[in-house]
Parts: sequence; structure tokens; C-alpha cells
Amino acid sequence: MSKFQLDRFSNAEELAGSAARDWLREAEQPTRAKGRFCVALLGGRIAGTFFSSVAELARNESRRLDDVEFFWSDERCVPPESPESNYAAARDRLLRPLRIPENHIHRIRGELAPEKAGAEATAELLRFAAQNPDGQPVCDLILLGMGPDGHVASLFPTESEEARSSEAVFRPVIGPKPPPQRITMGYPAIAAATRVWVLVSGAGKEKALGESLSRQGRTPLARVLNSRTGTRVFTDLKIPASAAVG
Repeated sequence: MSKFQLDRFSNAEELAGSAARDWLREAEQPTRAKGRFCVALLGGRIAGTFFSSVAELARNESRRLDDVEFFWSDERCVPPESPESNYAAARDRLLRPLRIPENHIHRIRGELAPEKAGAEATAELLRFAAQNPDGQPVCDLILLGMGPDGHVASLFPTESEEARSSEAVFRPVIGPKPPPQRITMGYPAIAAATRVWVLVSGAGKEKALGESLSRQGRTPLARVLNSRTGTRVFTDLKIPASAAVG
């Protein structure tokens, strides 16, 4: 199997709609071992468009999400009411519109001290997801965005190799953009997922995406792609065909 599958779209709405349709189909096939579908949601600008697409399709097609457990791939260290909160974006455009029960929502508690928030998020995910031989949770699906520097979740290219090599499921990080304090899922947990989908949209990201898809890529997204097989990359960006080597 190739390292990744590249799905191209003409605009963000088409991208989000396609990812939403595919995700709803996946969510109706819960993990057989525990009867649950564990998904880690993304942050960033494309996330809101995706959440709205999921909510609209689920309502129009009477899709049921009874077996879905909602987690996050990263969170800013802010209260849940903050407009900077990744949880708040999902709450307003996905969870509340679909009346998802609170006991299926497992947010990262960004208002806590970062170390405590990371530890609690790890324990919560391990309650629901199966584990691989290395003790990493196996999410059914992890959704990621990508920034102009190639970062995914809150895994930035400015990190040291020691930090990148951490086996922590969730860990505190200091990012180069505000708000700087964050909690992120680590590379090993992302690599362990059954499926990883990356939604890439927005001006100024073409260069980072092209580098990430190349065999010599060194961005955080490139590191994710090289750590696993079958990752899907959804994008509306114009990148050279030569960059998409799979």
C-alpha cells in the first residue's frame, strides 16, 4: 500500500462535503472489539466547514452516530468557552446541532495545567480505544489539518528531535503561534490509528503541502505520512503533480 492517497477538490466546500460523506459511512462501522468508533477531531479553519457538512448530511440522511466517541487531536490551553478552543468550534457546528450526548464527548481540558490536561486526555482515550503492542491507543480515525509551515495537530517543525520522539499519547507543547500553550497528540499515537485523514485548505499552504508529499519531505505532515501507510490527504490546493508521489 502507498504511503498516502491524494484526493483533489476544486474548493473547500467540495473538500469538506466529500470528507463528511466518507466519514459518516466510516462511523457506521464501529470497531468490532468494543463496538465503538473513536474519532479524534481536528482544529483549524477547514474544521468548521467540515463540521457543518457532517451535521447537514447527518440530518438530511438520518445518519445515527450512537457508537461514535469524540476526541480531539489537539487543543489550545484556553477555557472551553474561548473562541480559540478547538472543542468550542466542534461543539457549536457539530455536537450541539446533532445533539450528541455529553458522555460521548471527551474534550481535552485546556483550562487545566497542561501536564494534567495531557494526562487526563491520555487516560480518557485509553478507556475507549484498543491498544497496540506499544501501548498506543488505536483510534478508528484521526482527522488533521495542516498549517502553512506543515504542522499538524500542534506538532510544529520547531520542535526538537527529543520532543518529536516522545512516546506520550498527549503532551504539552509551546507553539510558535498564539495561543502558544497547547496539548497535542504525539506522532506515535497518530501513526497507530486505523485511518488518518488530513484536510488541507487555505491560501499560502501550497509549498508546505508539496514538500510534505515529496519523498524528501521533512515537515510534521511528512513525518506522519512516512510513519504509516494509507493516509488520505484531501486538498483544494494547486500543487505540482510531481509532488504527489504517494
